[in-house]
Amino acid sequence: MTSSNFSLPDYLNRIGYSGDMSPNHITLTALMSHQLQSVPFENTTVQAGKIPSLLPEDIYTKIVTDSRGGYCYEVNGLFAMALTAVGFEWYFAGARPMFYPTRRPKTHMVVIVTIEGKNYLCDTGFGGYGLREPMRIAHEEHADQNGDRFLLELRDDEYVLTSLVNDEWTPQYGFALTPQEWIEFSLSNYFNATHPDTIFTQKKLAVMQTATGRKILMDNSLKIIDNGIITLTDVDYDSAAREYFGLI
Repeated sequence: MTSSNFSLPDYLNRIGYSGDMSPNHITLTALMSHQLQSVPFENTTVQAGKIPSLLPEDIYTKIVTDSRGGYCYEVNGLFAMALTAVGFEWYFAGARPMFYPTRRPKTHMVVIVTIEGKNYLCDTGFGGYGLREPMRIAHEEHADQNGDRFLLELRDDEYVLTSLVNDEWTPQYGFALTPQEWIEFSLSNYFNATHPDTIFTQKKLAVMQTATGRKILMDNSLKIIDNGIITLTDVDYDSAAREYFGLI
């Protein structure tokens, strides 16, 4: 994934990272966690009645130059540009969201990174209860990531990511280790941006992780999770988006 206007120094400045840039697990973890704490997962473009551009140059301009965010294709697309610039081996894979009441198509995007023969699940664009760091892909793999607990299980040829939410293991999405080209997500992007049954067309969303939790804005409700303590506040969406997520 490349973009003619991509600048690695400007990307690193956007996510606030200035550490080692060797293509190893430490750098991968740092890049992912820094982006998650700097770039909001948000759907303001969809809520404005527009379909987000998947042109790499537009994604870079939106997130890095204009300091905005985006949903999975945009933020994971930008992450993939950085992975390419650093020298990581990676590919995109489609994922099936599992938080809907009925079975859904694979409309989510994840990034699979290979380091020293091991595959790692990376995702900077799942919102509420997604990963905080890369997770090694293996059956019955457990991870405790800064207080958030995750489990990967192989079920019928798909790996299922499950998060511990309110003391219950809750499936988030399933994926297979099958590479997909960038162009394959154009239909999913159109579906998520236009179908009345997707969360992106139904609700205004903004999510961003912090060092000790995460901030979740849904319509006029703001949830702040800090060291396991949840605070719920009724807010004005636009004001909260500016104050808590830097969205203007």
